[in-house]
Formats: sequence, C-alpha cells, structure tokens
Amino acid sequence: MNDQRISILGCGWLGLPLARYFAGKGFRVKGSTTSEGKFDALRAAGVEPYRIVLGDSLEGDVKPFLDSEILVVNIPPQRRDDIVEYHVGQISMLIDAIAESPVKHLLFVSATSVYPALGREVVEDDAFAPEDADTPVGQALLYVEDMLLSEPAFNTTVVRFSGLIGPGRYPVNFMQRMKEIADSDQPVNLVHLDDCVQIIGEIISRELWGEVFNASCPGHPTRREFYAVAAESHGLSALPPAAAVGRPFKTVSSEKLEKALGGYRFLHPDPLAMARTVE
Repeated sequence: MNDQRISILGCGWLGLPLARYFAGKGFRVKGSTTSEGKFDALRAAGVEPYRIVLGDSLEGDVKPFLDSEILVVNIPPQRRDDIVEYHVGQISMLIDAIAESPVKHLLFVSATSVYPALGREVVEDDAFAPEDADTPVGQALLYVEDMLLSEPAFNTTVVRFSGLIGPGRYPVNFMQRMKEIADSDQPVNLVHLDDCVQIIGEIISRELWGEVFNASCPGHPTRREFYAVAAESHGLSALPPAAAVGRPFKTVSSEKLEKALGGYRFLHPDPLAMARTVE
C-alpha cells in the first residue's frame, strides 16, 4: 500500500481521471473542485473532496488540502481581458500558500500555446519570452511557469500538453457546428487524455522534478486531413469549407519526454485514428 499523499488542484476533465489513476495506485488522493455538487463523483473515484476556489482570493479548506508531499496544479488561465495579470496574481497567492505547506514537489499542467509558430518543429527551449507566445493563454502560462520553476520552496516540473482530445472532445462532437476549417493546411498537435494521465503518472513515479516536458503525440496530419477522416468515419454529409491562409505553423516534439520516460510509447499515437472515435 502506497502511503504517499497527492493533492490535485482542479479535478475536471483531466484532473478527475488523474485522481482516479493515483487512487488506483494506492495514493491518498485529495482533489479540489469549485462546487460541492461534485463531491460525490470525487468520493466515488476514491478521492477526498475539497472545495477550493482560486479567484480574486484563495478560498476553501486550503491548509488541509495542501497537506501532501506532491501537488498537481491543473488550473488553466481564465479567458478575460487582463488574463496575464489575473493568472499571475492567482498563482502568486497559490505559491504563498504552498510555501507554508508540506508540499515539496509540484507538477504544473501547461500547454504548447507557450510556443510561437516558428514554421518548424518546436522543442522545450523554443519558448523564448511570454510576449512571443502564440496566444494570451500561452503568455499567461509562460509567466506562471517561470514563477513556479524559480520558487525555492518546492521543486516544479512543467508538462506542456498540446491540444487535448478524448471523451467529449473528439471532432465529431463539435464538427457540425463548425463554419469552416480554419488554417486547414496547418499540422495538428494533439494528445489523448489517456496519455496525459499516463505521462503525469510516469513523471511522478520516476521523480523527474525540475524539468520541462512537451507532451504531444507523434502524428501531425493537417487539419484538413484530420477533419476529413472524422467526417467520413461518422457519415457526415458535408465537410466544413477549408480556409488555408498560409500562416506559420509549428509541430511539437516530445522527444525529450519519450527519452526521460525510458522510451515512452504513446497509447494513442495517430490523430487520424482518434478522429474516427466517438465518445
């Protein structure tokens, strides 16, 4: 029986399956949600539920929630006009609380939107400066990554996931609402929920702290190819029109991660196979 304690801040689409994974490994798992209405789902997964709200202030049973050796932070920036300043403020409050807790290791869930579109494959060292990031979300994430990695009170590892795909997020779930396939000539960068959970589990198991990793499956068909396969597989009568504007692209390399995990093989390596799935 594993006696390690792990807290997961943000038990939603990724966090709940992750909490279930660690509970199955014998960890004592604490999971946060912003609504007590989700407590039953957490308990059913073998997780101790806590209501934690990270907004203008940090609210909830923070001290007992942070009474763990390991913390996973899975809180994406809120989309708002002051996204960078607001998210930096949120994480600053969180860092202050963590510094007074038993937490010694932190895994931060980030995204590959921290990279600019360089017209080539990108690796971990290609996140130059926040202002160069692809999106405001990427800018906010890169600022926060730097804050966490430089904090001496605990060791941080950052995992930059590419586009998340899995139950409820397969293309067939939203294609019929698409007006066009924007940037149809761009390569896709995707990672399946199953791989996200497995990768985080492997990093923590191997105690790979103080690192930054990309996590993106090795296949990179174009957006046009990806959605064409999804449409054909599910009998959709018409594919949304393609809009190709020739903007710079990027493909995300996970070579560093694969080597660090002893030759990790993605459970879902092919985006076209994922495009055929319905859940």
